[in-house]
Amino acid sequence: MRKKTLIITYYWPPAGGPGVQRWLKFVKYLPEFNIEPIVYVPEQANYPIIDTSFLNEVPKDVKIIKQPISEPYKWARLFSVKKSSTLSKGLISESNNQNLLEKLLLWVRGNLFIPDARIDWVKPSVKFLTEYITNERIGTIITTGPPHSMHLIGMQIKERLGVKWIADFRDPWTSIGYHHQLRLTKKSQLQHKKLEHQVLNSADQIIVTSFTTKEEFNKLTNKPIEVITNGYDKELTEKTIMDSKFSLSHIGSLLSKRNPEILWKVLSDLCLEINDFASNLQLNFVGFISEEVLLSINSYNLSDYVNNVGYVSHNKALKFQKNTQLLLLIEINSKETKCIIPGKLFEYMITNRPIVAIGPKGSDVETIIKETNSGNYFNYDDYNSLKARILNHYNAFKKGDLQSHPIGLQKYSRKYLTESLSKLI
Repeated sequence: MRKKTLIITYYWPPAGGPGVQRWLKFVKYLPEFNIEPIVYVPEQANYPIIDTSFLNEVPKDVKIIKQPISEPYKWARLFSVKKSSTLSKGLISESNNQNLLEKLLLWVRGNLFIPDARIDWVKPSVKFLTEYITNERIGTIITTGPPHSMHLIGMQIKERLGVKWIADFRDPWTSIGYHHQLRLTKKSQLQHKKLEHQVLNSADQIIVTSFTTKEEFNKLTNKPIEVITNGYDKELTEKTIMDSKFSLSHIGSLLSKRNPEILWKVLSDLCLEINDFASNLQLNFVGFISEEVLLSINSYNLSDYVNNVGYVSHNKALKFQKNTQLLLLIEINSKETKCIIPGKLFEYMITNRPIVAIGPKGSDVETIIKETNSGNYFNYDDYNSLKARILNHYNAFKKGDLQSHPIGLQKYSRKYLTESLSKLI
């Protein structure tokens, strides 16, 4: 008999973006390990990104429970459709470029909705799920955040029913980069810290996606913490036709602070120094890209090589990953981002396309890339080594011999990772 496990998540198809994929894949494989997942999600949620292709991946026999949710971003649209949309996607402008309206919306988001804009879903969810869990005799619940309001649902149900509760943190809470951009008052900062401490010390088991986050949380709680990263699925191993251009593709959002000027300078210099480099160069941006980054690219005279694709479905994004010559992974140059391991990294690794990653020193991404031999990692001051590596890749491209030779990827397969999860359940 399969063990019933309730998964409480905000992001679920037709939501798009990386937040939905982790638990969609876990739900896909959990039944193979004698666990019956039951998924609790909001009804008519105001998702910032929609990707209907994910609906095809939802197992037909999985039980999905929905309850209505009230979304404040809908009200924010009365003031500005554009600003409310970009904020809900996490696209926050640099402080000196924010107008009064954006500053106001950030203050409201940070100080009136703690821990996040889905806080009003906590009370009705706890009321509904308390009865449901009792009737269905569910012994284990899992909450996944952000949004961290999901963890408050888990904490209150734990207090009422004493069920086993696993808290999954796809990202950190108070130490994540954008947390400091929310114009928090001291009182609000303390409230976030208090809630974070309560969650970390109430859950029976904590799951994180990076080793740095585990180290950080170990200082805040004595509860057991397990690292279960994101991963890749088997359909990514299919072959495809390569781009004819020397294409460098970035999949996902490029926020204003995620702007690798060192890369733009390297490419600009190579266009001037190498005869045919410019005629072969192509930059693909598949996802949202901030105006600040586009302006920076333009300042290095690279605009003519840009293919600004915008957001596409996950399936189309996978094709870009497999068609491109090089894959770009860019992270903000900050100590707060050392713990961030983008889900796309694991999809990148399985394509056999070399990864060029740029980020802070001591990043978990650097460790994984070196361990798997899937590409090269550079800091924001590694101009000479980055330039040499790009040129090396370009020469290999011209010879038709540009590829990566990764090793040890099996432990990052979604099925393997789900087995680790099943043991915790």
